[in-house]
Amino acid sequence: MPTVFIGLGTNLGKRRRNLAAARRMLGPELRLTAESTVIETAPWGYPDQPDFLNQVVRAETGLDPAAVLSALQSIEARLGRTPTFRYGPRLIDLDLLYYDDLVLDEPGLTIPHPRLHERDFVLRPLVEIAPDWVHPVLGMTQLELLGDSAIQRFSESAGRGSPDSLNR
Repeated sequence: MPTVFIGLGTNLGKRRRNLAAARRMLGPELRLTAESTVIETAPWGYPDQPDFLNQVVRAETGLDPAAVLSALQSIEARLGRTPTFRYGPRLIDLDLLYYDDLVLDEPGLTIPHPRLHERDFVLRPLVEIAPDWVHPVLGMTQLELLGDSAIQRFSESAGRGSPDSLNR
């Protein structure tokens, strides 16, 4: 049965309840096998909004990748997510990060998630539950990606003379 990793995020409403409700709604098609702790992070991409709670879960599924994406979008809709602008505030956000070691690039679905290696709020929880999981495109473990991400952010911010938060 394929293993999938799903990123969960929320910065509106009762954030912990939003995450708990989303986790409950995953089953039985997506059987949870691990959950990271919940972390609070500054917003990424658009800073003028409340902080996020983020988490990553690992699950086993018999669904194909498109069906997993559809299931995640259905959960978002049932929990009340409404369209907003890119990187804007949201009640719940569910991202398919990995589907086994599949590499897929189709309209509306890219696996692995195309920006996961840039986002500490995804990498930190991933490292907690799957530090040795190898990114099938980059050939690096989650632990290596997190270290690389932190080093890159520090180098970029050093040139501007102001530190950049590793939580963004």
